[in-house]
Amino acid sequence: MTRSASPSIVAREYASVASEAGRDRSTTVNVASQINDREDATASPDSLEVLRHDCAHVLAEAVQSLYPSAKLGFGPAIEDGFYYDFEQAEPFTPDCFDALEAKMREIVGRDERFEREEWESADAHSYFTERGEHLKAEHVLSLPEDEAITIYRQGDWLDLCRGPHGVTTGGVGTAFKLLGVSGAVWKGGDKKLQRVRGTCWHTEAELSAYLDRLERARLSDHRRLGQGLYHFQEEAAGSAFWHEGGFAIYHACERYIRSRLANEGYREVRTPQLIDRSLWERSGHWQKFREQMYTISEQDETADGAKRIFALKPMNCPGHVQIFKQSLVSYRELPLRFSEFGLVHRNEPSGALHGLMRARAFTQDDGHIFCREEQIVEETRRFCVLLQSIYRDFGFDDISVKFSDRPSQRAGEDALWDKAESALREASSAAGLDYSLNSGEGAFYGPKLEFVLRDGLGRDWQCGTWQVDFVLPRRLDASYIDERGERCHPVLLHRAILGSLERFIGIVMEHYVGALPLWLAPIQVVVATITNKSDVYAEECARCFRAAGLRVSLDCRAEKIGYKVREHSSRKVSVIAVVGERESASRMVSLRRFGSDAGDGSGGNGDTRASGQLSLSDAVEALGVESALPTGVSSMDGNTGGNMGDEHV
Repeated sequence: MTRSASPSIVAREYASVASEAGRDRSTTVNVASQINDREDATASPDSLEVLRHDCAHVLAEAVQSLYPSAKLGFGPAIEDGFYYDFEQAEPFTPDCFDALEAKMREIVGRDERFEREEWESADAHSYFTERGEHLKAEHVLSLPEDEAITIYRQGDWLDLCRGPHGVTTGGVGTAFKLLGVSGAVWKGGDKKLQRVRGTCWHTEAELSAYLDRLERARLSDHRRLGQGLYHFQEEAAGSAFWHEGGFAIYHACERYIRSRLANEGYREVRTPQLIDRSLWERSGHWQKFREQMYTISEQDETADGAKRIFALKPMNCPGHVQIFKQSLVSYRELPLRFSEFGLVHRNEPSGALHGLMRARAFTQDDGHIFCREEQIVEETRRFCVLLQSIYRDFGFDDISVKFSDRPSQRAGEDALWDKAESALREASSAAGLDYSLNSGEGAFYGPKLEFVLRDGLGRDWQCGTWQVDFVLPRRLDASYIDERGERCHPVLLHRAILGSLERFIGIVMEHYVGALPLWLAPIQVVVATITNKSDVYAEECARCFRAAGLRVSLDCRAEKIGYKVREHSSRKVSVIAVVGERESASRMVSLRRFGSDAGDGSGGNGDTRASGQLSLSDAVEALGVESALPTGVSSMDGNTGGNMGDEHV
């Protein structure tokens, strides 16, 4: 599963420059006593995190050796590497990396011990202030008064850090590489920093294999593959401009999900983009997500002289509760399943934006099920079957599941959380799920299941979610009439399958390296002429394919057919229908599949899809069937979806 730097690592990772001054006011402890015989460190998964933590410190010292004015921010180990944030007027670029890596190798070669020291808070704050390390000084003041201020020293350079670290800088080795520079902010505020990212491994072979994976990922980057389908620009940072072809993919995903949900009894709804802050306060989202919400003040003052504040919705659930509350619902009507392709906005840090994968405006395939407690198990089972079928239709068979329980900051009483977690465990067992525990990562109103896809490059993506919520219906006073005629609060089941449509499309683009299945392809058929004598017949072919519902492009340029085929193949067009004088006379087409040079009808590599010489009517029928939206498995038939953990759905 995808692992990211845990909040505890990020929060505790801070660094500062130092010289010999200050040694006399600290207690030095050899870190080797902390690590307890790490001769077998390479066998432990944790040892790689320690190694990368060490490498981040080596990078920080190297930067400050070559750029003495650089001030240090956070620098954690992360999945597959590490980073360090610097405040520095001069911009870092990849051109700096050779010199930095050389300096890092020099520091590694000195093989200096990592030594742990404890300082008084006042001494640490004074020390960093005197040296102009204002970020470090600020961070010291933010730490609990009873928390020890720990320093790790490597020779004449030291770092404010809880550790642990390896024994010496020499243990870092040389299997590291700096990878890039991006923007960052200090503690989510306005102060802009520069983030230098790198990777570090135990061996050169591991580093080489990782760099090879990175190159394959670069070639499959959805931003590169999507040129001409969508674009991004600074004036709308974090929001996609969808071109015709890209929106065809988007629309195909939307139509497919809509059809699957309709078969499952969902009622599609639409809720407002702008909602008064009072609703967000009642739901608890204002207190939890205020920093990520875009707000607008009403120009006209109310009777009491105040101005109303509206927020662009960051999620859809409070709006769905309002729809539920508009009628008196009987227990016989439950479960009620609402769905929405809900456009939401979240104020993500600029340094975190990444094409379709991390955006500020995106559409969720959101759904909320209002039900009774005794219906949780069956609704969970139904959802897992539906999710499994949908993921398979998109080409994902390897799925794992995480169970995320109560976070430290949450709404609702512990008794409600006990009930919700117990219900979700029971439902997960009934659905045949094998999950790993993702402790403390539940939503603020309820525990959740997270469904993680593995793509064609072996990367993991968390997409689907299923949440059991006893809290929000109570906060927003939603109720139904039970069999005794009394008002009861329903259980609210939050669910998403794709998650963000934009992000999911990015994942699919990279999974297929741009060569999408026919039903998703932006252009499904290009009709290309060999000579202009076939233009009239080519136009007729295009009309016939369009009438069958296919997305068609017509290429009647006065270019050689080999040139046309290479050009459309480079764009990974699924099917090229070649027509010349012979095809015109016999009312045939010659279908060429992307990735196959075969023209004998086999499609190459055992592919039995329609290709080679076919009559126009047969080609239209075959491609029309193939390009139709998948139907998935709609029947429940007692199918629980199997064991997602062991069998990889």
